[in-house]
Amino acid sequence: MKIYSCVAKGGNKNLISLHHLGNEIETADTYMLDRTMRRMLVTCAGVLVADIFAADLPKVSGPGELTIAPKGIEMHTGGHSANVSINLREMGVSEGEVSSVGAIGEDLFGDFIEGVLKSQGVVAHLQRIQEAGTSKNLILVVTGEDRRFHVDVGANWHLSPEHVQSVLAEEKPFIFYVGATGILGKFDEKLHHILQTAKGYSCLTFVDPVVPYKRGWDFLFHALKWVDIFHCNNFEASSMTGEKDPRKAAEALNKEGVRLAIITMGGQGLIAKTEENTLEMPALKVPLIDPSGAGDAFCSGMIYKLVQKTCSRPRDISKLSAEDLSDILLEGAAAGASCVTAVGTRTAVTRENVNRLLKEQGQKILEKTSKTAERRAQ
Repeated sequence: MKIYSCVAKGGNKNLISLHHLGNEIETADTYMLDRTMRRMLVTCAGVLVADIFAADLPKVSGPGELTIAPKGIEMHTGGHSANVSINLREMGVSEGEVSSVGAIGEDLFGDFIEGVLKSQGVVAHLQRIQEAGTSKNLILVVTGEDRRFHVDVGANWHLSPEHVQSVLAEEKPFIFYVGATGILGKFDEKLHHILQTAKGYSCLTFVDPVVPYKRGWDFLFHALKWVDIFHCNNFEASSMTGEKDPRKAAEALNKEGVRLAIITMGGQGLIAKTEENTLEMPALKVPLIDPSGAGDAFCSGMIYKLVQKTCSRPRDISKLSAEDLSDILLEGAAAGASCVTAVGTRTAVTRENVNRLLKEQGQKILEKTSKTAERRAQ
């Protein structure tokens, strides 16, 4: 049987890889992932979108009116599954060791998404849907005004649970990430079963939902006991739990079974809660250019650091020390902060930018982070 380990390749502490040990004796840079054969470090399932941008418009056309886009019209790959997987490659995960799972149409937009994923070194497991086209997001940006989004759910609504489960069975990843559950149709209905299957493969499960389309939050509550890490923003947390106070919302998620609940609040920072600790971390200070994709970038940074911290010793995430948890959250916060400094969901999410922010602000953020140990009943 092949056994894989987590390796910092060539002495580069930023480059994470699964490495075939065989009969070799590895150096101190090598850590046992676990005793189960794994074919993938991170598997990212969720929405895939073709983002169509028209920026710096002088105005939005009136009925029958033609408006010229002075900077042209561009298309980019978007959606949680694409953003997180490509971000992880940019941050240092080796080629071929992060995968993207999602649904696209049998059209040029789907071809575009597939081409971008493969060109970035991401393993693509894409389900081609006949009855719907690839999801598209038409983004109009008038100079000096906020963005206008026009989205069709498209093929995402038809993502097959069986397709995702077959990838899980093949890859048995260290981390299984699910992004934008809430607009994934039958996949959402089977989310509890899919996450249970992932836990059966000893995966760490990471869920990042969106406000549900055509349904309430019930489907998600049925799945929370299989979730190791849960991320949402404060608006989603309030909608889901009925709690306006993010601290109480995080506690409610813990009570439903989530091992680590994280609620991000934009410029107000974040709250993270396990059964052992509650952390409140302030936001990094950066110029806000475009917040698109900041949540995906945050998750990417967290996953990257989580692999570094835990791949040598798989553990109950709820038992992470306050220090380890702070380091993991800080990496996510730096990736999210990097994201908002340029137009586009991934433009500024680079290892260089994240490292720069960590060097400039990381220690101050850690010093300002509030850590509270939870009291246990005697």
